Amino acid sequence: MSSGPRRRRVVQSREMRVQAPQVWGLGGSEPRGLDPGAGMPHVFPMTSGALPLRDQVAVVTGASRGIGRAIAVEFAGAGADVVVTARTTESAPSKLPGTIEETARQVQALGRRALAIPTDVTDEAQVDEMARRTLEEFGRIDILVNNAGISFPAPFHQTPRKRWDLVLNVNLRGPVLCTQASLPRMTEQGGGRIINISSYLAEVLMPGMLSYSVSKIALERLTQGLAAELQQYRIAVNALRIELNIATEGWVFRNPEIDFSTWEKPEAAAQAALWLATRDLSYSGKVVTIAEVRQAMAAG
Repeated sequence: MSSGPRRRRVVQSREMRVQAPQVWGLGGSEPRGLDPGAGMPHVFPMTSGALPLRDQVAVVTGASRGIGRAIAVEFAGAGADVVVTARTTESAPSKLPGTIEETARQVQALGRRALAIPTDVTDEAQVDEMARRTLEEFGRIDILVNNAGISFPAPFHQTPRKRWDLVLNVNLRGPVLCTQASLPRMTEQGGGRIINISSYLAEVLMPGMLSYSVSKIALERLTQGLAAELQQYRIAVNALRIELNIATEGWVFRNPEIDFSTWEKPEAAAQAALWLATRDLSYSGKVVTIAEVRQAMAAG
């Protein structure tokens, strides 16, 4: 099926979840838990000297920009060495700002090791090669953040099958492949953590976003199922459901007419991901929002 000459282009990064006249979270569709201006203190302030992820190895997909880049940098600030993966590289740039090499340099600037690996998470061979290179360089995988994602905003009847398949492949098959590639080493080393980046659209229906919603609710069920299966191996699996408006580089680049002054920054999601990465391994099978993480932090 074709959507005609006005077909919207496929969005190539998870921060560009909606390419439509009405931006999600605005105009009456504001997500739950939104508390503009509430702010979020660093889970472990840089000045405290705390390095809760010291010498751990984190793999972050979709890390050339946006939330993925912020997570990679946040984890490096907490002491982790980071494997930065995405399709956008300096030799194969996107129209959007950011490359995996740029993110890797930010990680290195914090005194941590970084490995930039171009990876299409839908390609099994590329994912396996990413895992092989990670183990060759670092010898372990302690944290996997499945952040890479895309959307194709369009009504269902105007969504070409190949675009529907692409959204499901990136947003669901990608985490499956990356998890399968990481599990053998996590099991051998006696534990690990998997964090899946979800969206409030897993729960809220929005016109034109059905494929994305289906992929995210499936990702959350995958999270819960894996948590139950992997608890015997001390592998915690949780999902961070992004429910706030976040002004990533992609959003700002694609929507110059929008006032982003009240939007959150990608660091809000990154700090919530760090909170998840520092829970006890018994904390597993959860789907939490940024607002819920803030509440948990406030409660001590």
